[in-house]
Amino acid sequence: MTDSVRDNPALARFELGDGDALAVAHYRIADGAMIFTHTEVPWRLRGQGIATRLIAGALDAARTRGLRIVPQCSFVADYLDRHPEAGDAAD
Repeated sequence: MTDSVRDNPALARFELGDGDALAVAHYRIADGAMIFTHTEVPWRLRGQGIATRLIAGALDAARTRGLRIVPQCSFVADYLDRHPEAGDAAD
C-alpha cells in the first residue's frame, strides 16, 4: 500500500492505497471551492485510520490550491468537526 494521498483529477477523486484496496474521496470543483461529495474505504482497509489520512491529505491539497472546502460528505464534515484547524483559513 502506498502511504501518500494522490489526486486523480481525471476521476475527480483523491486516492490512498493501491490495486483493489483503494480508498477514495470524490470531489468536484466549483466557484473557488472543492466540494467533497463521498468517501469510500474498502472493507479490508477499514479500522486502520485510512479514511482519516485520506481526508487530511485531500483537505491539505485543497487549502494549498486556495480552494474553500465544502463538506457534502458526512465523513469529511465529521473530520472537520473534530479538526477545525483543517478547514478554511477564513473560517
